[in-house]
Amino acid sequence: MDVNFSVVKVILISIIALVAIGVIAAASVKIVDAGHRGVLLTWSAVDTTVPPLKEGLHFVMPFANDVVSIEVRTLKFDRSTTSASKDLQTVSTTVTVNYHPSPESVNYLYQSLGLDYQSRVIQPAIDETVKQVTAKYNAEELITKRPLVKSDIEGAIRERLTTFNIITDVVSITDFQFSPLFASAIESKVEAEQNALRAENDLRRIQVEAQQSEAIAQGVAKANIAEADGESKAIQIISQALATNPNYLEWLKTQKWDGKLPLVVGEGGTPFIQIPTRP
Repeated sequence: MDVNFSVVKVILISIIALVAIGVIAAASVKIVDAGHRGVLLTWSAVDTTVPPLKEGLHFVMPFANDVVSIEVRTLKFDRSTTSASKDLQTVSTTVTVNYHPSPESVNYLYQSLGLDYQSRVIQPAIDETVKQVTAKYNAEELITKRPLVKSDIEGAIRERLTTFNIITDVVSITDFQFSPLFASAIESKVEAEQNALRAENDLRRIQVEAQQSEAIAQGVAKANIAEADGESKAIQIISQALATNPNYLEWLKTQKWDGKLPLVVGEGGTPFIQIPTRP
């Protein structure tokens, strides 16, 4: 009986020892997932003497150490906020921030903010930055100077988040919405500007067409003048030739004759050559 009890006791002790070894072994091994960094805790306090643990398998002191895994891949945070422009127009803005915690400084991030850093830092940074930047511009400038507004918002958010070891990748302004009354006024103004531009283009086209018509008319007039001047000079030359040589007229008749005998004859049966008149 004593022998059986001793065997059972040994078995129980062995089982307990194996369980204890298993628990200790499990507590000694920590795994950091891909795209994460591990924050080492010693008795629940952040150990800043060692850098954040990289992804993979790590051995730590059982029970004394623990590891908090924090994702360092690019994350996305959307925030819609309402602010007032410089001319006191209400503006609803939607901002999207792509960011990631600094892999080398996640231990300080966890120590100062914990895991809920989005609501503690990122959301207030967006709200305050959008309010400050939009207050510097008129509502119309928020539309016409959108790249500059985006640059101001992105720079301010990047600067604020950097102090908390959060790296800003991209800031996007996905929407600017104004009150229906102001939006209608902007639409009317844009339509008026387009109509004015269209009228200006029509006026330029009419001016060009008028200049072209004037140029054509001037060209025709010069051609007519040149033709009349040529005819006048031709008449002068003929008149001078007739005055100096009476036989010039007879020579002209021979130049105009087509070689056919006329149907009409003059006195004495002499054929009469008729000079065709100038058309």
